[in-house]
Amino acid sequence: MDPHEAFGGDDLFGHIFGGGGGGMPSPFGGLGGFLGGFGGGRRRGPARGEDTVHRLKVSLEELYMGKVAKLQLSKNIICTDCGGLGGHGTMNTCGECRGRGITVTVNQIGPGMVQQMQSKCRSCDGEGEVMAESDRCKTCLGRKVVPSTKLLEVAVEAGMKDEQKIVFRGEGDQVPGVEPGNVLIVLQEKPHPIFKRDGADLFLQKTITLTEALCGFESTVTHLDGRSLVIRHPPGHVLKPNCVRGITGEGMPIYQQAGERGDLYVQFSVDFPPSYFAEGDKLKELESLLGGRAPASPLPEDHEEVNLTEFEERSRGSHDHDDEMHGHGMHGPQVQCAHQ
Repeated sequence: MDPHEAFGGDDLFGHIFGGGGGGMPSPFGGLGGFLGGFGGGRRRGPARGEDTVHRLKVSLEELYMGKVAKLQLSKNIICTDCGGLGGHGTMNTCGECRGRGITVTVNQIGPGMVQQMQSKCRSCDGEGEVMAESDRCKTCLGRKVVPSTKLLEVAVEAGMKDEQKIVFRGEGDQVPGVEPGNVLIVLQEKPHPIFKRDGADLFLQKTITLTEALCGFESTVTHLDGRSLVIRHPPGHVLKPNCVRGITGEGMPIYQQAGERGDLYVQFSVDFPPSYFAEGDKLKELESLLGGRAPASPLPEDHEEVNLTEFEERSRGSHDHDDEMHGHGMHGPQVQCAHQ
């Protein structure tokens, strides 16, 4: 396998947790000095070709467990028949561009106005030199390079992240006299239907009934590696809506730290029963089990009775002014639960 190296989402519940020296100056300016070894001066060695970037889509399961993906790479390599010379004859200066590799076209676009356009010379393909057709290499037809394909094995290691790069050095297009660039494989994490990732932590949302919230429950969650995690909550410990519970060590593997993992967090939403689910004595019994009611306060003499109706939130724009005037909106403080 070719040598390579690697470099280093949405926080679903973020609101719950609180939100060389000497010589002529380098043509690359300050950057050239930096590349030369912090000492300034011209850049040493051959020029380097551009990097080639490929995006590789990977699932959260693959980032959790790791995988080896095979990628077919198309690139140019130096022609072996002519050794990158383009043929076996003599190279001559291109008569079209006079060795510059570019041609300039001047067009008049109005009285006293001209437009100058610069493009790669078609006669020499921007090389500035040409060879007689009879002397050109029969394999590359004088282009010095030929197309080639190569199969790359991309090792996606457990714990890698979205947008992380895997580098294959020197696997870019080859050009005579130029050091090949690198091939960069950029990982692109696909959305998962159940789990959300934030660094090394995983998050999921689970809906439970009011009975389960009050009386406890047992449920199974299928993890990213196929394991079944049994979640138990004992009776008597009430789970409030939007409460979060943590499971230590069941998050994502931490990249290149063997055995280290983040945590898994579960946010519970409570599915309340429909209206009029019980009547009469059953409601009285339930009321008693829940602790009864506080004594009613006496009504003032000038009281006025009003009715509660279903609230349909208006468009956000209609609330902006009111929120600014009153310093708050319709939403109250959010419920938080301890991490256990």
